[in-house]
Amino acid sequence: MQTVRIEIQQQGGPEVMQLLTAELPPPGAGEVLLKHLAIGLNFIDTYHRSGLYPVSLPSGLGLEACGVIEALGHGVHDLKVGDRVAYAGGAVGAYSTYRIVAADKLVLVPDGVADEVAAATLLRGMTAQYLLKRTFPVQAGQTIVFHAAAGGVGQIACQWAQALGVRVIGTVGSAAKAKMAAAWCDHVLDYNDATWPQQVRDLTEGLGVPVVYDGVGAATFEGSLDCLALRGMLVSFGNASGAVPSFNPGILAQKGSLFLTRPTLGHYTANRGELVETAQDYFTALAQHRIVPEIGQRYPLADVQQAHRDLESRNTTGSTVLIP
Repeated sequence: MQTVRIEIQQQGGPEVMQLLTAELPPPGAGEVLLKHLAIGLNFIDTYHRSGLYPVSLPSGLGLEACGVIEALGHGVHDLKVGDRVAYAGGAVGAYSTYRIVAADKLVLVPDGVADEVAAATLLRGMTAQYLLKRTFPVQAGQTIVFHAAAGGVGQIACQWAQALGVRVIGTVGSAAKAKMAAAWCDHVLDYNDATWPQQVRDLTEGLGVPVVYDGVGAATFEGSLDCLALRGMLVSFGNASGAVPSFNPGILAQKGSLFLTRPTLGHYTANRGELVETAQDYFTALAQHRIVPEIGQRYPLADVQQAHRDLESRNTTGSTVLIP
């Protein structure tokens, strides 16, 4: 079986990604052969490509896709040929037409969830699930701040938070994104405006918020601490604007005995039970129309360099899908 895949032999800009043809072996024990129907593009893919999150070279890229099972390896009993499945996380290599995948990393996709939605939003949806329900479990009546509210994770998480009865203050980086995020946020602020932390204070009668979910990183870190309530939590889960600089932990005490956590999806789906439960919770929210994700961009797999450029320059909204 041949597959067309994206590979990097060195780390750097989008130009290091190459389109190659490779031979795939039959699936081994506990594995399946997948024919990809759609592939998700995530910001972490750019970190793997650039070297911010190092990978062993040469390497594929991509963590998320939806596909159909073409063949089963020995010992796979709970899946069958023809099943439509998705995965998010694990080893890189989703940027491909066919792929061998460990069966225990796959989840069945319900009939009502489209290929593109499963491929482009499962990682984001499971991220929103663990952030809102396990890292800092939000409660109805609370007010939260969610950065990059027009992005793929932001769009899903803010809709889900509102469905849970939470008042959402979303931040964005442009007027166009503010207009979009207004559909799923109670208030939208521009994080390029230095007064945004004070605006959060004004919206909360000076108290601040119990939690800030921050996937932006360096550009919003200090402001996020400044708008937290006493004993509030900063959930730093991404670095879209660059890594958070080193700081003295004493600042957490000075600003109100604050908590800081740097969670990852992998640690919240570390076993099969957690993975299935997290994915099913997201799929249920989709079925109940608590979340209506937007596929903002579609690119042929061969145009992945442009897809990465658009993502890194913040020219994308919602989720992005690559078509193999």
